[in-house]
Amino acid sequence: MKLGEGIIALGLKLPVGAEDKLAAYLALLAKWNKVYNLTSIRDPGEMVTHHMLDSLAVLPVLQKSALAGRHASLADVGSGAGLPGLVLAIACPDWEVTSVEAVEKKTAFQRQAKIELGLANVSIHCGRVEDLEGNYDAVISRAFASLADYIGYAGQLSDCLWAMKGAYPADEIAALPDGWRIAEHHGLRVPGLLAERCLLKLEKGQACMPS
Repeated sequence: MKLGEGIIALGLKLPVGAEDKLAAYLALLAKWNKVYNLTSIRDPGEMVTHHMLDSLAVLPVLQKSALAGRHASLADVGSGAGLPGLVLAIACPDWEVTSVEAVEKKTAFQRQAKIELGLANVSIHCGRVEDLEGNYDAVISRAFASLADYIGYAGQLSDCLWAMKGAYPADEIAALPDGWRIAEHHGLRVPGLLAERCLLKLEKGQACMPS
């Protein structure tokens, strides 16, 4: 599937020039991946579905959340090559996005992408998320860790954590630490991708939403 077709299928209305920047990011990722092995996915078409559209699929949910309509701060922890953080920063230039990744070659790529794409709303932190300071309106992660570990690593950064997962992680939800709950569960449809995807909103609280 082509990037533009996927954006239309998701029902997204992106800012002027955003689709071109997303395509440029994808081309840069494919170029760097040949040398630095940033992602196991090599095929450009699969990069569109598995990386770009997979990242963009969360946007309709996030745009209806507390992040909507304001100059919000978002941290992407364990961001790898900048997914979904840099993609969301391109799609939502009003958001201040902090991308957190411990592997130097991946943050080096992100720094280059920030420069080439002119992403003034992106900050890149090379290091462990536990060492990051500050408070954010929300935190997001994509295939980063178990929910319990995610909360342990990033719970100090925000009272609102978003977790991008594959199938609904019932076992992980059952093991949530005290004081946290699943506030929202959204099934996601990624154009061109048959695998299951879901987005969970974790908040401080007691009761856990049933599966």
